[in-house]
Amino acid sequence: MTAGTNVDALVVGAGLGGIYSTYLLSKMGLTVKCIEMAADVGGTWYWNRYPGAMSDTESYLYRYSWDKEDLQTYPWTHHYVYQPDILKYLQHVVARHDLRKYMQFNCEMKAATWEEDSQRWRITCSTGEIILARYLINSLGLLSKAKYPDIKGLETFKGKLIHTSNWDDSVSLEGKRIGVIGNGSTGVQVLTALAPVAGKLVSFQRSPQYSVPSGQGPVTAEYRADINARYDEIYKHVFNSNVGFGVPESTRKTMEATPAERREAFQKVWDQGNGFRFMFSAFGDLTTDIDANKEACEFIKSKIDEIIKDRRKAAALKPTELYARRPLCDSGYYQIFNRDNVDIVALRDNPISEIIPAGIKLSDGTVHELDVLISATGFEAIEGSYMRICVKGRNGETMQDHWKNGLKAYGAIACSGFPNMFIVAGPQGAFANFPIVIESEVRFIMECINYAESNRSIIGNRSNGSSTDGHADGLDKPGPTIMEVTPEAEQGWSDHCDSLVVGSVFTTSKSWIFSQNIEGRKVNTNFFFGGLNAYIDWVKKETSNGFPGFRRE
Repeated sequence: MTAGTNVDALVVGAGLGGIYSTYLLSKMGLTVKCIEMAADVGGTWYWNRYPGAMSDTESYLYRYSWDKEDLQTYPWTHHYVYQPDILKYLQHVVARHDLRKYMQFNCEMKAATWEEDSQRWRITCSTGEIILARYLINSLGLLSKAKYPDIKGLETFKGKLIHTSNWDDSVSLEGKRIGVIGNGSTGVQVLTALAPVAGKLVSFQRSPQYSVPSGQGPVTAEYRADINARYDEIYKHVFNSNVGFGVPESTRKTMEATPAERREAFQKVWDQGNGFRFMFSAFGDLTTDIDANKEACEFIKSKIDEIIKDRRKAAALKPTELYARRPLCDSGYYQIFNRDNVDIVALRDNPISEIIPAGIKLSDGTVHELDVLISATGFEAIEGSYMRICVKGRNGETMQDHWKNGLKAYGAIACSGFPNMFIVAGPQGAFANFPIVIESEVRFIMECINYAESNRSIIGNRSNGSSTDGHADGLDKPGPTIMEVTPEAEQGWSDHCDSLVVGSVFTTSKSWIFSQNIEGRKVNTNFFFGGLNAYIDWVKKETSNGFPGFRRE
C-alpha cells in the first residue's frame, strides 16, 4: 500500500457533476484530484452504451451553461443527442479546460473515513492508494448501480444476458431472437433501436408506460443560429423555470378548456415532441389534478389506438395507472409494434414463471426461446452507489446507518454527521432537467467550500465587543473550517420535501422516484418538487444568510 496523497479536495466520479466540480475547485486554487472507476470520463454516458441511448433533453441544453463560446461553437446536428455524442462532448470539455491532469481512471473509492484528529477524510482506493482530503465531493451518480430482475433461474440462461448499463458491444444482434425486460425510458429506447435489426424482438412488459414523440430529427443551420443568438435569454428562462427543460410552462387549467380545446392543446405538444413539453406546456395541472391527468391519459391511449393496428398489442401497451412517472419520449416506439418481428407479452396478465436455459417460460407454460436477453430494469437509484462502499462519518456512522430509515440530504448536497463531505445528485434534489440540476448543486457545494476557505484564517477582531465570526463575547476565535449540516436542518429539508408531494399525482404510481422499484425498500421522497427556480432561490437565501443550516467549528 502506497503512502497517502494529500489534497485539499477529492472528487469521486468523472461524469457531469465530477467534471464541473473538478473545474471549479481548480479555479478556486485548491489542490484537487478526481478519481473515476471507469477507464475514462462520462459517468452514466460511459457505461450506458446500449443501442438507442439518447438524452431526453434537447441538444442545446444537454451541456454546460458556463462556457458561452463553447455553447455557440461545439457541433450538434439533431434535436436530441445520442450517447456517443454526449461522451465525445464531455471528453471535449475535459480537454478544452485541461482537466485530465487532475484525473485518475480505473480507480474506485472503496472506503472513506472521517478522521477527527486531522480533520480530513481518509480515502482507500481500489489501487491501494490512500488519499487524505479536507473536502470529499462524491459524484457517484444518481443512476449507476444496475438492478437486475429478481426472477427464478436467471443464472441458468444459456444465451447472452446483458444489462443495458453494462452493454457488450461484441454481441451481434442481427437476426437474433431478442427478449427485453423493462419498458421505462431505457427499454423504450433499446426496443425502438433493435426492432429493425432483430429476427424476433419480444418486449416482456411489467407495467406499460405513457410515451410521447420526442421530435427527434436533424436541425437546420437557421435553427442553430437562432439558438446561438438567444443563449443568454434561453438560460435566463431555464434557471427561472420549474423544470429547466426550455419548454413553456403553462398555468392554464385543463378542465377549464372544452373537450375540443383540450384535444387541440394535447395534439399541439404531441406534434412538437418532448415528454416534459407534453406534461407541462399544454396545461399546468397534470401533476396536481387527477381529472386533468386522466385527460392526458385518455389522449395518449387514443394515440396508441391510432398507431397500432393489432388490437391485442394496443391493449397490452395501454397503461392502467395515471400519467405519473418521469415523462418518457421516443423516436417511434409504438410504431415498432406494427412490425411482424416485434411482439409484446403483458406480464400483468401472464407473468414470467422462470428463466430457463432456452429462454423465458411464462405462467401459462408458453416458452419464448431467445438468443439474447436484455435487462432494461434500471438502477438502485441514488443510494445504490453509496451502499457498495463504506463511508464513515463522525463516531463511525456509515451512510448505510444514516439512510436506513430513508434517504435525506440537506439541499441534496450534505448529510449531518459527515463533515466536509458533499454529494452531487444526492437525494431530495430538484426534479428538473438533470444537467441544470447538477450545475445548481455543484455551485451550492462550491459556495460551502468557499465560505469555509475564506474563513479559515480569519481571527475575530475586537471591535465594539464583537468579532468577525459573529461571536459577541469579544474573544479572538477562528472562523469555521468545517462545513457540516445540522441534524435539525437536514430533517427540516426532508420534511419540506415531503410536504411538497402532498396531493401530487406522482405519489399514485410506484417508481424509483419514491424508492419503490426495490422490493422491501422504505417509501421515500427522493426529490424536491418545489421547482428548480425555488431550489435556486433557497440556495441564494442560504448562502447570503451565512449558511444557517450548518454548524460552526
